[in-house]
This record gives sequence, C-alpha cells and structure tokens, in this order.
Amino acid sequence: MARASGESGFVIVAVLWILAALATLASVYSFYASASAVAARVSSDRLQAEALVSSALELTALRLLGRSDDDPRSLGEFKFRMGGAEILVSFRSEGGRIDLNAAPKELLAGLFKTLGAKPDDADSFADRIIGWRKKGEAGKQNKEADLYKDAGLSYAPRQTPFQNIAELRFVLGLPPDLVESCMAFVTVFNGLPQIDVFAAAPEIVQSLPHLDADVAATIVERRGSLDAKAILSLLGQAKDSVSLEPRKASRVNVGLRFSSGRRVNSEAVILLADKDAQPYRIVAWRDDFDGSF
Repeated sequence: MARASGESGFVIVAVLWILAALATLASVYSFYASASAVAARVSSDRLQAEALVSSALELTALRLLGRSDDDPRSLGEFKFRMGGAEILVSFRSEGGRIDLNAAPKELLAGLFKTLGAKPDDADSFADRIIGWRKKGEAGKQNKEADLYKDAGLSYAPRQTPFQNIAELRFVLGLPPDLVESCMAFVTVFNGLPQIDVFAAAPEIVQSLPHLDADVAATIVERRGSLDAKAILSLLGQAKDSVSLEPRKASRVNVGLRFSSGRRVNSEAVILLADKDAQPYRIVAWRDDFDGSF
C-alpha cells in the first residue's frame, strides 16, 4: 500500500514537471512569436521608408534634369503623399558647400573665422587641411607627416583627396567642436574650388574672401529675387570665389510622416549622370530610422 502510494506520488511529480516544462516552452514560443512579429513589422516599416525615400529621390532627379539653363538656382522643395505617408522634400546643390578637396586656403580659413576661430588659427587649420589632401613630393622630406609624428600621433596625413567629410576629425590641430560646427558647410562633392552663391548657407557667403559683411547680408537677403548678373555685380572681388556653373551633385533631405505618427528623416547626395542607363546615382545616404543621424 505504501509502495503504491509512493509510485502515485512520483507520477504526480513527474506530470507536474512535464506541465511546467510545457508552460515554459509555451512562454518561450510566445515570446519568440511576439519578437518575430515586431521584427517583421520593423523590417516592413524600413522597406516602406526606403521605398518612399527612393521615390522622393526619383522626383528630385526629374526636377533637376528638367531645370532651365537660364536659371542657376539649383535648390527647391516640394511635398507629396504616397503609401499613407506625407513626404516633405528639399534639395540643394552641393555647390553651396565648400569642397575640402578643391577649396583654396582663403576660403577654408574664411569659414573657420566665420565659425569663431581666430585669424591665425584659421589660417593654420586651412594649411592642415591642404596638407592632408596634398600629395607629398617624391624625394623630399615630408614635412606634413613630420608634424603628425612630432605631435605623437600614431598615423600620418593621408595626402590623398578626402573620401568623406568625417576625415576632418583626424586632421592635426582642428578642435573637435569646430569640426562638428563646419560639417554642415563642407563637402567632397562640389567638384570646384568656388561655391554656388545661390545655394550657399549664409555662413558660407560670409566666408567669401574680400566680401564686406554688409554686402554678404544683402546678397543673402535678396538673392531669391536677383538674377545672376546682379549677384555677380554685388560680389566685387569676391566673385573669383563664386561659380554659377551647374553641379552634378545635390543633397536631398526627405522627411516622412506616417499616418501612425511616426517620422523618419533621411539625407542623401545624388549625382546626375551624363550618359548612363540610370539618370542618377546615390553617392551618400543616411537616415534616423534606427536613431539620430
């Protein structure tokens, strides 16, 4: 009788263990299914966001390719609705930014001074940028590399063109806060030593060599209504730092507003093609889908 009672108790304990194990498996499966559903939804949202941004870039490229040669203003904005979302688009020629690989010392130093650097420091910073991008002369002492070595750095200047503006963080002597401040005003996609004064930010217009501050302010205020000839007449000697030649690269900012309330922002640089099966290609892209830029 006692033996039967013991066996019965063992069976009950075993059954309870099995039930507990099944409950654990059910809980794990429920969590997995929930996580998979969330992952699928996130993946679906990302695909939709990327498709909407691609549509915005297509429309932007169409506008840029269809612009008149008589109008040098390579910037604009528009909005449209698609897929249950509102899409806000603004685009601006990369000519409005200072090219790290082409800009002369005066223009680079002018930007640093506009952003608060002392004149002597600004000149030194501009020299270091040129030293980073300029190839050393064969058979001669590499003085630029020596500066990095003397500063105790474990790397030397690349002495090739900047691949992206993030390389500024490695240029000798540039204060980190100044580097971050100038990120919105520099590029590697302008392609020319000069800037497009119609697309340039006010800080860049103020950075132009030989340009009075009051004249710079007048240009910024009135350039929306003035033609190219009138702008050039205001520039005076500073016109040597300006070119209204159309650039192939444009920066496109796309803001997505979904009906759910979610917002996604994206920034891309597109390059218009001359003779290609594709009218443009994307050379840079970033978004805040998974967090801030």
